[in-house]
Amino acid sequence: MSRRPIGVFDSGVGGLTVLKELIRRLPNERYVYFGDMARAPYGTKSKATVTRYSKQIVRFLLSRNIKAIVVACNTASAMALDAIEGEFDLPVIGVVKPGAKTAADTTKTGHIGLIGTEATITSGIYESYLQGYRPDISLVGKACPLFVSLVEEGCIEDPVTTEIAKRYISAFRDTDIDTLIMGCTHFPMIEDTIQRVAGEHVHLVNPAYETARSTQELLQEKDLLNTEDIPVHEEAYKFYVSDAPDRFRRVANIFLPLSINGAKQISIEEY
Repeated sequence: MSRRPIGVFDSGVGGLTVLKELIRRLPNERYVYFGDMARAPYGTKSKATVTRYSKQIVRFLLSRNIKAIVVACNTASAMALDAIEGEFDLPVIGVVKPGAKTAADTTKTGHIGLIGTEATITSGIYESYLQGYRPDISLVGKACPLFVSLVEEGCIEDPVTTEIAKRYISAFRDTDIDTLIMGCTHFPMIEDTIQRVAGEHVHLVNPAYETARSTQELLQEKDLLNTEDIPVHEEAYKFYVSDAPDRFRRVANIFLPLSINGAKQISIEEY
């Protein structure tokens, strides 16, 4: 069982920042990644739709003989995590709870900022978790949809990205936040720009990093960690998409410190 892969999914390529942290923390694991390129973005869709999509993806990943699921998408974690946990009998980790816990532990003022998709901001899920950890916390959210397009176009260190960041981050100017959650898996790719604009006094929380740590802890608890080296000839990472495999490969090579030769396209609606 421990030698089975970990299933990771996102609405597209953003979840690769989570996969990157997983590989860094758990190099002996095998991974199956699914990017729902045909139906991205999730951030503008309803809870019912995101839940349906997420369940289809989990059923596909189960067909790949996985041992755990990492929901590497803030929107799906906010809207569909409970439904996934209720229907499927395997360990499930989302990106929201680990990030919220770290933010609650980090803030000194109790004032926290959140940037993400419109769906993540309006879902209230981060606020719910944060208040559970510390009732005195106040949260201010700002939807930042253009960041996603900028990252996928490779505008990582670009004046346009800096200018858009200034406009978005200005929403927190009078809020006294000392902690800012990057509530979208694309955002760690432009972390330096966000930090520079937000200022050194603001601590950035990267849920991708925290999710990898939580995954390690959960697998240890379930005795599911793979401790054996993966043979050199074995393919440790497998990538699947619902559409646009060439675009996925191009963007994925921006996100990951390894060369992705291709992704297999599958018909996700069959699941």
